[in-house]
Amino acid sequence: MLKDSPDDAFLRFALAMEYDKLGQYSESLGAFLKLRETHPDYVGLYYHLGKRFERSGNLEGAEMSYKEGIEVAQRQGDKHALGELRAALAALEALEDEG
Repeated sequence: MLKDSPDDAFLRFALAMEYDKLGQYSESLGAFLKLRETHPDYVGLYYHLGKRFERSGNLEGAEMSYKEGIEVAQRQGDKHALGELRAALAALEALEDEG
């Protein structure tokens, strides 16, 4: 499907999620980063990219991803994504404060 629609943001997102589901974390991270590069307004990627960073121990990357996503969600008026991203950032900050 990507061969037919290489610029389809949803297909790229789905591929990143599938890599993650299969435990192919390097490929998942690469796919999320490529999506961010080519479709920076695809708000759904930021939460999952942040979680991928968190699970790999890159808390700085996770924080940056959540903050970028918050900016995108605010510009788009996407209150659902904004709430999820703010909650993820707050949980991450609480975790960092404990550590």
